[in-house]
Amino acid sequence: MQDAPRFPLKVFYDGSCSVCAAEMSVYMRRAHGGRLEFVDITDPAFDPAGYGISPDDFMYQLHAIDREGRVFRGIDAFRAVWLAFPESRRYALLAGLTASPLVRPVAALAYRVFARLRRYLPKRKAAYCGTGRHPRR
Repeated sequence: MQDAPRFPLKVFYDGSCSVCAAEMSVYMRRAHGGRLEFVDITDPAFDPAGYGISPDDFMYQLHAIDREGRVFRGIDAFRAVWLAFPESRRYALLAGLTASPLVRPVAALAYRVFARLRRYLPKRKAAYCGTGRHPRR
C-alpha cells in the first residue's frame, strides 16, 4: 500500500463502462475542493503516451496519478480517491479498511475479479458520437 496521495489527483476511468461512469459521477458531484481531476480514457482526445501506461493497462483497472507522479492502481486508486473527501466518514472508513492488512488483500482480490468481469457489463452509449469516432473497447 502506498502513502496518501498528494493532491490534485488525476483519476483515469472508462467512461463507456456504465458502472465505472456511474461511480465517477458520484465523486464528481461531491465537493472535493479541486483535489480530483477526472479523465475519461474513452475520450478520443485522450492520449496515454504521456503517462507511460499502456491503453490496455488503463482499460484493465482504475488508475490515479498524484501531483508527484505516483501511480495508484485498482483498490489503491479507489483509496486515493476516498482520501480526497476528508470530511466524509464513509469514505474515511473505506480508506481505513482498505489500508488494513486484513481487509486489503480481500478488497484487492474482489476488485481484480470485478476488473476481469467488467467487459461483460452493459456499455454506455458513446459520449463522443458527434465526432464520428467511437470509444475504444
